[in-house]
Amino acid sequence: MKLVSILSFYLLSTFSTLYGKGDNKIITHSFDRAEQQYTAMLKALPEPTAYPRTTDNNGKLRTTPLNDWTEGFYPGSLWYIYENNGQNTWKQEAIRWTEALEPLKKQKEHHDIGFLIYCSFGNAYRLTKKEEYKHIIIEAANSLCTRFSPKTGCIKSWNYRKSWNGKDEWFYPVIIDNMMNLELLYFASKVTGDPHYAEIANSHAITTAREQFREDYSNYHVVNYDPETGKVLHKQTCQGFSDNSAWARGQAWAIYGYTMAYRETKKPEFLEMAQHTAEFWLNHSNLPEDMVPYWDFNAGQEGYVPEWEYDANDFKEIPRDASAAAITASALLELYQYVDKKTGKRYYQAAVKTLKSLASPSYLATQGTNGNFLLKHCVGSIPHKNEIDVPLVYADYYFLEALHRYKNSKGIK
Repeated sequence: MKLVSILSFYLLSTFSTLYGKGDNKIITHSFDRAEQQYTAMLKALPEPTAYPRTTDNNGKLRTTPLNDWTEGFYPGSLWYIYENNGQNTWKQEAIRWTEALEPLKKQKEHHDIGFLIYCSFGNAYRLTKKEEYKHIIIEAANSLCTRFSPKTGCIKSWNYRKSWNGKDEWFYPVIIDNMMNLELLYFASKVTGDPHYAEIANSHAITTAREQFREDYSNYHVVNYDPETGKVLHKQTCQGFSDNSAWARGQAWAIYGYTMAYRETKKPEFLEMAQHTAEFWLNHSNLPEDMVPYWDFNAGQEGYVPEWEYDANDFKEIPRDASAAAITASALLELYQYVDKKTGKRYYQAAVKTLKSLASPSYLATQGTNGNFLLKHCVGSIPHKNEIDVPLVYADYYFLEALHRYKNSKGIK
């Protein structure tokens, strides 16, 4: 009986720690590790000219200049570390690495200006209220609006490219990732009072909901439109396993994107999309017990045929994608607040379980390893044979954001 009582007490304590208010060891442990890793990374990169992205084949830090889509995540992570510890040295580094990105406010060649500017300057403005940052974000929103077409009803993600089959041409490709950049537009409408930005964001979200999802609420990575008529020409993949498969990070972008769109608009159709996409994730039979998904829910399964050069022998195990898990955990830690109590409890518990996995030795790097990134076992693009089972800067960013949301959550009863 004594052993049973001790066991019961342990289980109750564990349940309270996991599912009560977000003040547990996961947060402290993860942010302590973030400070250790990012202190070393700052020493390795003394000037904000090359931005951390991932590691190379030898496990060494790999960076990008100001010409990619991921540069905003590193200063965004510095802001989250500063927000957690309140130390001015972290604030100064966050400012330095953020302000170096200002020229990107004029970037019009792809849709990722939201990731570049809002993850950096958005957090900077949120924590400092510096007017200069607000104006930079507005100018970035103006740049993003140049990629919108009333004919298609959405924002063009990439410029011209061909699909994996080498035949289909994408003149107006829209990818599910683009949902994330709408937050930049909603912010611009709020601070300027000009509804134009939000109208574009709403149009994009509505069109994407109509055209980019299957009956089960998984999504096509890419939808290609006719730029002259707005007609859908192709529904395919670029970074997923096959055109009809469910690419894990694409599903994570959808959950997060529609949750954010509901927060900004309170449109019930956006909440419905957020829930539907979350239910696909949580109910999928191929979601591992630790809540960290395989890079594609259908990779290697019968009925899913890739058009890129796939060889199952290249993988002893199907790679996981901790970046998709981090994005989804962060999204669920917001979404749970907008739904009924029973559903919210399930979303909250799923998010915390995911964070517990990510904060475990299986995914959280030990000090001084992993190129000084936090999370291990992420996937960039297997079809491109690029960034497979490596750290990724955006995985760290959304992990830290999720930890903040967990820390500030009201918990569940």
